[in-house]
Amino acid sequence: MSGAALGLEIVFVFFLALFLLHRYGDFKKQHRLVIVGTLLAWYLCFLIVFILPLDVSTTIYNRCKHAAANSSPPEGSNMTGLYATATPVPSQHPCFKPWSYIPDGIMPIFWRVVYWTSQFLTWILLPFMQSYARSGGFSITGKIKTALIENAIYYGTYLLIFGAFLIYVAVNPHLHLEWNQLQTIGIAAANTWGLFLLVLLLGYGLVEIPRSYWNGAKRGYLLMKTYFKAAKLMTEKADAEETLEDVMEEVRKVNESIKYNHPLRKCVDTILKKCPIDYQEKMGRNMDDYEDFDEKHNTYPSEKSLVKLHKQVIYSVQRHRRTQVQWQILLEQAFYLEDVAKNETSATCQFVHTFQSPEPENRFIQYFYNPTVEWYWECLLRPWFYRILAVVLSIFSVIVVWSECTFFSTRPVLSLFAVFIQLAEKTYNYIYIEIACFLSIFFLSICVYSTVFRIRVFNYYYLASHHQTDAYSLLFSGMLFCRLTPPLCLNFLGLTHMDSSISHQNTQPTAYTSIMGSMKVLSFIADGFYIYYPMLVVILCIATYFSLGTRCLNLLGFQQFMGDNDMTSDLVDEGKELIRRVI
Repeated sequence: MSGAALGLEIVFVFFLALFLLHRYGDFKKQHRLVIVGTLLAWYLCFLIVFILPLDVSTTIYNRCKHAAANSSPPEGSNMTGLYATATPVPSQHPCFKPWSYIPDGIMPIFWRVVYWTSQFLTWILLPFMQSYARSGGFSITGKIKTALIENAIYYGTYLLIFGAFLIYVAVNPHLHLEWNQLQTIGIAAANTWGLFLLVLLLGYGLVEIPRSYWNGAKRGYLLMKTYFKAAKLMTEKADAEETLEDVMEEVRKVNESIKYNHPLRKCVDTILKKCPIDYQEKMGRNMDDYEDFDEKHNTYPSEKSLVKLHKQVIYSVQRHRRTQVQWQILLEQAFYLEDVAKNETSATCQFVHTFQSPEPENRFIQYFYNPTVEWYWECLLRPWFYRILAVVLSIFSVIVVWSECTFFSTRPVLSLFAVFIQLAEKTYNYIYIEIACFLSIFFLSICVYSTVFRIRVFNYYYLASHHQTDAYSLLFSGMLFCRLTPPLCLNFLGLTHMDSSISHQNTQPTAYTSIMGSMKVLSFIADGFYIYYPMLVVILCIATYFSLGTRCLNLLGFQQFMGDNDMTSDLVDEGKELIRRVI
């Protein structure tokens, strides 16, 4: 079974990343390089999370094997004299290989390839691809030129930060500048940036995820929130339609001014291909291709202005299509939640739909998920399931917060993650170790990654499901994952005291920690920032619990769903009226 677990997880994680990318991206319309770049970034980050528990169990076995080798008497010696008082070694030492044991030499190479590939993606390739995807250029050369110009400041900033770390090491008389230290400085700079953002996202997810399930169990809560979303989405939808109309008017003017024999006509044709079909047909009927552009002394737009218009067309068309799809999905959700509210008082225990789905359901699903089963699940079981799940997740959140504030204490060991792992290590229960590690890091990852999927920065970054996410947001999410995952894993190893810099024990480190290098080169980060900054998660959890961020956004004019707010009630009523008009 050596290496089999690693191979199975590599395959499973690939299909998991592919499934999520298919849900958010559009394989047919988006550029292949965007799909491949995002898939690779997501895949590598998910892979790190799934493989790390195997690294932990393999390291514990190697530690046991090393301790057993050191405690055994030399071969050929008798148990007299020096070894007469030695502790006898049991005939059967508990150091047996775990089922998922990975042979020596594989994990260091694996982590090195995965880590440096992800860092190349997040700091060099994906930012360049972002600018390339957003560029309105009409040729590959033009898009590359635009991307290089936009990333000049971006790359220069990181070089400046790296130079500051380099100067610190160079002027320190106790340190000698070597390649390994330079590598450690680069890793420390990347992990410091990632840890800063990690704690912010973690503090939000630890509270918001359990609360979302608890609120989801309340009667009418999801329906009220759907009405609120409908009111906001209708405003955004109307704004997207107005923006598209304005941009199409500009395209129409350009199309009429630049005729078939103009040097820039190819650029106009490229812009027209990005327009919706109905607008293309309308502009095609109104065009006179036999008119020579030299016969009239018109002022023609420059290529630079066409590039800007091309970029506006791509953005406005994508936003318009996204709002249209989201509106249809939101209507279906509202109708279904209204059906749930109506069926809660049903005496027949049969779930009745007001509107039947136009798509035929699978016969297998129809047989097992019949109206009776659907009624019991939606009206009776689901609220209780959500409540129990919310309580379990809340307990996990409390454990994480406590461990983040106490993981630096080794005597006594206060981090609950470290306590669980050390108890399992004494009995060498590798299955328990891997399950405990997987559940722990999986919960941390869900808290962080779900926040990445939830946050929205106006219309520049927004992960929309049902294939409605644009290329810029997909690539940006890949960048975030690659920057957040390494410090997330280091933080997990610190919580479990598998990191020797935290446990202060001279034990064999995990293969992942050995790739990160020794942070003693930068002691103010290893002994200060990495230890005490995660404690900030307590303040962030308190702020999230009292919805301080949501209240601040409301004060700034960005309406958020709050049950005790008059503006929220008005938008809920407006959304309810919009849904009724559709019916």
